[in-house]
Amino acid sequence: MDTDDIAPPRWPGDPVLLLARQDLDPLSIAELDARIAALEAEIERTRQHRSRTVNHRAIADALFKR
Repeated sequence: MDTDDIAPPRWPGDPVLLLARQDLDPLSIAELDARIAALEAEIERTRQHRSRTVNHRAIADALFKR
């Protein structure tokens, strides 16, 4: 992935942008596997939060009959 394809940071030190720019060459296979597992866990956490946010919005819209 080219880091130029990533949206500009929302704030200085944006962790996603910093993560995408990290050099992976010095990492071992085990470290790469651990990184992948951590990123997959964070993706799942983000998906769950998004789902809760969508559900919360739907409840609020129904309450106020938007």
